[in-house]
Amino acid sequence: GKWLRGKAGAANGGSLSIIRDYDSPKPSTMPKHGKVDPKGTPHVGGNTWAGGTGGRDTAGLGGKGGPYRLSGSQPIHQVSEEEKARVSPEALKAAREMAEEAWRERLAQIDMSEHEAEAYARLLQPVSAEIRQLRAMLSDREAKATERVWLTRQTDGDLDETRLVDGIAGDRAVYKRRAERPPEDGAPQLKPKLLSFVMDLSGSMYYFNSHDRRLERCLQSAVMLFESFAGFEHKFHYSMVGHSGETACAPLVALGAAPPDEKGRFKVVERMVAHAQFCESGDHTLEATREAVAQAAAHPDADERFVFLFSDANLERYGIRPEALAEAMTAEPTVHAHAIFLSSLGGEAERLTKVLPPGCSSVCLDSSEVPAAFKRAFASSVLHEDAS
Repeated sequence: GKWLRGKAGAANGGSLSIIRDYDSPKPSTMPKHGKVDPKGTPHVGGNTWAGGTGGRDTAGLGGKGGPYRLSGSQPIHQVSEEEKARVSPEALKAAREMAEEAWRERLAQIDMSEHEAEAYARLLQPVSAEIRQLRAMLSDREAKATERVWLTRQTDGDLDETRLVDGIAGDRAVYKRRAERPPEDGAPQLKPKLLSFVMDLSGSMYYFNSHDRRLERCLQSAVMLFESFAGFEHKFHYSMVGHSGETACAPLVALGAAPPDEKGRFKVVERMVAHAQFCESGDHTLEATREAVAQAAAHPDADERFVFLFSDANLERYGIRPEALAEAMTAEPTVHAHAIFLSSLGGEAERLTKVLPPGCSSVCLDSSEVPAAFKRAFASSVLHEDAS
């Protein structure tokens, strides 16, 4: 669809090009989509064309007073926060209402188009090898939950009526008591493993995608998960939500209700793109992590509990300390949380991984690195259990 075009190939992972504090002295008036340039000419400044940068009132990137983000291929011209603050409350309200209307229209459009299969295949093909890797890993994942059993021939506990004769004969080991017994190697998994995927759908994912493809990696990761877990529903129950400046929990896939086919999976992907494009600015990473970890811990029936936080590591801008994220991830001892950073402006992701607990984070600047992050998370959970 038109919302996906123009984002993936613009810079092909090249260096990020932003012109900060771009001068935009003319006042913003009222929001509008803007005219579509049939030639696709890059537009900087002004308030006529859709998809430009550094302008005012129209849909684009880096400007002020526009209703929603709309990416192009040119370098981003970003007006200052002071200029943005001069936009009137009436214009801001009108821009928000226009974004909400465009969001509703977009969701209606998602209900299918003739190009869906091709669009889904474009996301699927680059990660097909990684899907095979991840499916092999999931197939080999063993049962971890302990089992409550009666231990017999004990010297204390409840009297074992089957050993009354031995007690009369003087045997003191005639008691039984309940205890936890770990599963034997190769034992069948009796309860499903619980996995919660918390995907970054913040405005910065859309904003910077044409430069480092972070949103594309997020979409490919979602497709990788959908395809990898298909057929393993008896062993894995997963849910998927999005987090952004607008919400800590935008529902995408309900627990145990994975989309059954390509049509359903592509609809989730389209919702992800639409949310990133139209959501409010801000950050709810901490709240999303806390909520996902708490919900996983509260689930009564699970062999293991995992939370995978996908993030573009754009936390310093919002004053979020790495220690606070580490605290949120480790709040519940029964939940194994792992952060997957899909981008790293100025080395921020690497700085985060140095503070987060060992084995609990990965920097994946290419979708091919995501299976290794899952392997690291699963290995970390085993080490955690052995140490406890």
